Amino acid sequence: MVDGVQGHLSSFDFYPEWTRSWHHRNVFTDPEAIAAQADLLRTLGRALAGRPNLIGLQLGNELNNLVEHNPVTADEVDHYLDTLLAAARDGLGPDGGLVTHSAYDAAWYGDDHPFTPEASARKGDLTTVHPWVFSGDCARRYGPRSPQVRHLAEYGTELAKAYATDPDRPVWVQETGAPAPHIPAADAPDFARATVRNAAECAGLWGVTWWCSHDVDRSLADFPELEYTLGLFDSTGRAKPIAEALADTITDLRETPAPARPRTTALLLDCAPGTRSVSGPGGAYFEAWMRMRAQGLRPAVVLAARAQDGEYLAARGIKEVVRPS
Repeated sequence: MVDGVQGHLSSFDFYPEWTRSWHHRNVFTDPEAIAAQADLLRTLGRALAGRPNLIGLQLGNELNNLVEHNPVTADEVDHYLDTLLAAARDGLGPDGGLVTHSAYDAAWYGDDHPFTPEASARKGDLTTVHPWVFSGDCARRYGPRSPQVRHLAEYGTELAKAYATDPDRPVWVQETGAPAPHIPAADAPDFARATVRNAAECAGLWGVTWWCSHDVDRSLADFPELEYTLGLFDSTGRAKPIAEALADTITDLRETPAPARPRTTALLLDCAPGTRSVSGPGGAYFEAWMRMRAQGLRPAVVLAARAQDGEYLAARGIKEVVRPS
């Protein structure tokens, strides 16, 4: 999966160099900068089309990390994404692979964040989610072995499905991992098993990809501490216990796939752009969903605007919608 504009990687932001010189441009709003990025994606798509093992072309990794230095409105984000996604598709061709974009969790949990849940769940060929345990201090708030942590990827998948207009739109858990000290090394194997198994129970899950393959070598300075131990392998290439746990879990799921049973009960989510944080760690909705899950229920998520739409609920297999207690 190739990124066009790198965006955010291992706690650093990367911009096209021609937006950072003496003629600084806002990457999201400047017409010439948008046109240049579209040309880049179109050209990349044409170069990649037909190559073996290509999954597709993504606009960039967690581009919403760049909003701090590139002020933008939600409408301007929509225009930016639509323009670049169209260019990527034009380059790859209709059958050339997936065309996607990604955002970090502020898109789902951040009040008034300009990258919206609707943009993530409705633009591109599938929805990507990055349910990190440090978002909203989830692991520190609830503990590394808590249901809130071990069901976070599952929750993120169900939340993403609620914002989609297509009940069958697939969701890709594109980034998840076990960052220390949020997840201590001793807990990492069990965390990996639980994360993948719980996400695998979601209907419409496209896949899970783990960040990252290898620890950053400590000879490379100035990374945040957690980046040095995020790998499945250490910096010499030796498999860590989490790698073995993940491999075993994948083998088990391929031999005996998790049943993606419909979630017949949904928890109603009623929030506005300015109250989106209720659905993030520490929020009232998040905690209500997690209480239900800890009780053995498997709740879906339904937006208040769709709670009375019988055809839509039936398409998702939902028979009951309940309000958070």
